[in-house]
Amino acid sequence: MSVSRRGLIAAGAGLPFAPLSLPARAQPASGAPIRIGVLFDLSGPLAAAGSQACAVGAEIAFDLFNERGGAGGRPAQVVAADSQSRAEVAINEAERLISQEGLDVVMGVFSSAHAMPLAQRFEAQRKLLWITTAISTAVIKGRNFTHVFRPTVHSDQYGEASVQFLLEHSERAMRIAPNNLRVAIIHEDGPYGTGVAAATDTLAKAAGMRVVLHEGYAATAPDLSTLVTKLRRERPDVILHTGYNPDITLFLRQAKAGGLRTRMIIGQGAGYSQIDRLTETFGAEMNHFCNVDPAGTQMLEPEKLTPEVRDLRQVLMQRYEAKTRARDLPTHASTGFNSAWTFLENVLKPAVRDGGGSIAAMIRATQSVDLPVGGTIQGHGLKFYPPGHEMAGQNERSSTVVMQYENARAKVVWPTAIASGPPVLPFPASSPFALRS
Repeated sequence: MSVSRRGLIAAGAGLPFAPLSLPARAQPASGAPIRIGVLFDLSGPLAAAGSQACAVGAEIAFDLFNERGGAGGRPAQVVAADSQSRAEVAINEAERLISQEGLDVVMGVFSSAHAMPLAQRFEAQRKLLWITTAISTAVIKGRNFTHVFRPTVHSDQYGEASVQFLLEHSERAMRIAPNNLRVAIIHEDGPYGTGVAAATDTLAKAAGMRVVLHEGYAATAPDLSTLVTKLRRERPDVILHTGYNPDITLFLRQAKAGGLRTRMIIGQGAGYSQIDRLTETFGAEMNHFCNVDPAGTQMLEPEKLTPEVRDLRQVLMQRYEAKTRARDLPTHASTGFNSAWTFLENVLKPAVRDGGGSIAAMIRATQSVDLPVGGTIQGHGLKFYPPGHEMAGQNERSSTVVMQYENARAKVVWPTAIASGPPVLPFPASSPFALRS
């Protein structure tokens, strides 16, 4: 059964709908709809880790695309599904969308643990999977896909950003040479956390940093106090943490109770991007935490973006606030919008114009996408590695930033060329996680 675009969010997020009266650039689409599957975790623990925010961003993209004429006058119609934060449900729902709903295209997929089996199934069935969020490099690398595409970042880039950030600021801000910097890497043990941690470990060691602990844990673990004890024993200068929302909350509660102290905690996406939710629990204690992720569009200087993208940025920020009353736009909302919009505008529209909207025409259109840096609302460009490349289907122009939080708002602190200012390093004495001299 088709689900309305409004129902996509209502099914899992329970968010109020408050449309803005913004002028469309063309007559609203009114022809025969083009049905597209949209698969997110609208319930379960992954919903709060960023999947709901992705879904809201994607919904805004569909609404705006149809208001502006759709593809050749045809609206893009969402057929929604809820993965329920469970891999087996994600697989079953994807199969339903393909076989029962008869869809050629599904976008979404928040978790890399879901993306791994789904990518193989879509490729085998010659259906198009547009991965908006799941970042594990292993989903794409070396698999020579021709029907799986990811316009967002991959997990190796999180390690690269974390290590480069520390190389630039360790000695300047913390008076510790990189080869003396003690680093701990902790992560949830699914494909997402494992991929980010592996890249971080390799790059940190190559930079001469001292990795004093590298440990994974189950995201559903009921107790992380043993991990806290190990960290206290190793006394790392920096903790690099990849996790979702419930496990991050559990870790920080037990770390605070256990007296864990460090110079900085750097999150690596997912739960650390949900600063509103973390602030609800920890308040000002989240101040000065850092996080690696693609940039939320509100963090970027508008003049660095193309005029058209500046307009999209403004629409997203206004509509997201109207829908959710959020104080700050989550990074995942920008990712959800950006991924959906680039597909609709740069793949679906030319595929309808030049090939009647067939899946073959959409596959051809992906290889023609060529958006420069500044050509998307997250600042990065979009061009896919071609078939035969070890990263075929991955956006070769994707990029991450390091952001820092204060009063539940984020600012870019790396790369320095686009930073709003230098980072606060180490944690100030007011932080309950700061080292005591």
